Amino acid sequence: MLTSWRRRSLRGLALIAVAGLLAGCDLVVMNPSGDIAVQQRNLIIASTALMLLVIVPVIALTFIFAWRYRASNNDATYDPDFHHSTQLEVVIWTIPLLIIIALGAMTWISTHTLDPYRPLGRIAPGKPVPVDVKPLTVEVVALDWKWLFIYPEYGVASVNEMAAPVNAPISFRITSSSVWNTFYVPALAGMIYAMPAMETKLQAVMNQEGEFTGLSGMYSGSGFSRMNFGFRSLSPQGFDEWVAKAKSAGTPLDREAYLKLEKPSEEEPVRQYGSVEEGLFDAILGLCVAPGQMCVHEMHHIDRMGGAAEESEENRKRLDYDGRRLESGTEPSGATFPASGRAPRSLEEPQGVMPRDQPGEGPNDRGQGTAPPGAGSGPAPSQLNPRPADPHQH
Repeated sequence: MLTSWRRRSLRGLALIAVAGLLAGCDLVVMNPSGDIAVQQRNLIIASTALMLLVIVPVIALTFIFAWRYRASNNDATYDPDFHHSTQLEVVIWTIPLLIIIALGAMTWISTHTLDPYRPLGRIAPGKPVPVDVKPLTVEVVALDWKWLFIYPEYGVASVNEMAAPVNAPISFRITSSSVWNTFYVPALAGMIYAMPAMETKLQAVMNQEGEFTGLSGMYSGSGFSRMNFGFRSLSPQGFDEWVAKAKSAGTPLDREAYLKLEKPSEEEPVRQYGSVEEGLFDAILGLCVAPGQMCVHEMHHIDRMGGAAEESEENRKRLDYDGRRLESGTEPSGATFPASGRAPRSLEEPQGVMPRDQPGEGPNDRGQGTAPPGAGSGPAPSQLNPRPADPHQH
C-alpha cells in the first residue's frame, strides 16, 4: 500500500515538473506580434471553434447514449422499429450546413484580405496605413544555407539578419539562388515560397519591438536545420542606427562578392554590406549574375520572337546555370547528373533490390545496354534489361 502511494506521488510530481517546463514555452504562432499573423491566428481560432460546435456535442452525446441505453437500464425506451425522425434530421443536417457556410465565408474573405500580394490596408486594428507612408522594400534571397536581405532604398544589405521599424508596412520581394525554400517569420506573417528565377511577394507589418526568429520551412539540403535568421523590430530611431551601422561596414556587395557569398555554407555569422550594386537583385532573379550568362527575361523575349535559330546553341551555353558551380569547384550539395559530372547511378542498390551484375563478371555482362553520355562504362542494372524468355517448345 505504501509503495503504491509513493508511485502515485512520484507520478504527480513528474506531471507537475513537465507542466512547469511547458509553461515556459512560447507558441509564437498563437501569440504573434504582427497584424497579418494576428489575423491568421484569429482565423485558426475561429475555424477551430466552429468545428468544435459539432465535435464536442457528438463526443458528449456518444457517452450519454452509451450510458442511457446500456443493457442494464430497464427504464430506457426500447423501440426496434424506429427508422425516421424529422426533428433529428433537421438538427443533424442544419447545424453542419450552417457551420460549412460560416467556414466558407470566412475562407473567402480571409483569402482576399490576407493575400500576401495585396498592399496593406491597415497596420493594426482600427489603424489604417497613413496615406503619406511608403512601405519599406526588402529584397530577400534564399541561399545555401543562409539568407541575404537587400535594402535598395538605403543601399545596404545583411546576411542572416534583417531589421524593420515597428508599425511600418514592409514589402518583401523574395527569390532563391538555387532550390526552393520558404521564407517564414512566425511572429510576422505566414510562410511563402522562395523559388529560383521567380519572384514572390509578401506584405506585412510588425507591431511590437523585439528580437524574433525567421527560418526556412522547406527542406533544402544538409544545412537546412541551421538556415535561420534574426528579425529585429526596432523603433524608427533604432532602425536608422541599424542602417547607419550597416553603411559603416564599408564592404560592398557587388556581383563578385555575391558569387562568393552564394557558395554553399552553413552557420554563417551575421554580417552587413555598406553598399549594394544597382540591379543586383534583378540579376539574381534572372539567374544572370555570373558574367556571360543570359537572363531569364532575355530568354523569354527570344521565345516570344520565335526563337534564335542559328544562335540557339550559343544561347544554350549561356543558360547553363548549375554547371558553373562544378567548374568553380563548389558543386551544389546533392547535385546529380549532369550538373555533378558524375554518373547518374552507382553500383550500390537500395535495400531489397536485386543486385546488378558487376562489370566483368561472366556472361551477364553482355546485352546490358549502354550508359548515357558521361555516365562512364559498365552495365546497366539487370532488372532494367531483362533477358527475353526462352521460346516455348511446341
